[in-house]
Amino acid sequence: MQDFDDNGWAIFPPAPATVDWACAAFNATQKVLAAAASEDWRCGGTWFVGLDALPNLADGSVAGVALSGPAIDAAQRIHPVSVWHRAQLSVVRPGYPQRSATESDSAFGFRLRRDAAHVDGILAEGTAKRRHIREPHAFVLGIALTDADQGASPLVGWEGSHHLMQRAFRQTVKGADHATLADLDVTDAYQAARKDVFERCARRILHLRKGACILLHRHLLHGVSPWFEGAQAPAVGRAIAYFRPEFAAVDRWIAAP
Repeated sequence: MQDFDDNGWAIFPPAPATVDWACAAFNATQKVLAAAASEDWRCGGTWFVGLDALPNLADGSVAGVALSGPAIDAAQRIHPVSVWHRAQLSVVRPGYPQRSATESDSAFGFRLRRDAAHVDGILAEGTAKRRHIREPHAFVLGIALTDADQGASPLVGWEGSHHLMQRAFRQTVKGADHATLADLDVTDAYQAARKDVFERCARRILHLRKGACILLHRHLLHGVSPWFEGAQAPAVGRAIAYFRPEFAAVDRWIAAP
């Protein structure tokens, strides 16, 4: 876990248990995608967001295949999870990203040039898009469900960015009432810290083979790269299942290592 502490992520190679789980989850994913409506796909039909779309059970299992392996053990050491939420199914197709009808020029440009870089759980709300810590994730666990080329819209992360973002969040909430941290406007601090990350931290491609897992620090700045021309993936696209268990309160999200 030294990579997790230093870089903000740890990649676990495919293990027999997670490969079995990925195969079961991929079969379920195919059924989900077959039943999806066109409006379930964003970015001009190139990204299926798939929030809570995987029909896994509360123990994380899919079709009787247990959620287990080294990455899951490592995640449990960060924050013990007794009930797993239904995983997100993030599926990306060739041509990502295309301009969405409701996407502004600046938002689409940021998606193209900066991979729509973000920290999970910091939600932009209202017409002014002010940001608040609404979902205090303990960690982000991604499990690759497909084999795809490195250029098939890989996950990207800014190395060590969790240290800068965490420092900014802690400074922002200093002296605030812990009971109302979820309502604190962190927009200015978030954007300033993100700009600092772009200037100081290296952008890394985080390529995963089927059954490989990635554990992300909750404060890591990360995003999804545009699809490289000629990159190959299965017909359904590049698919990753994501789990994001939450702390009970925002103060824990701030204070934890």
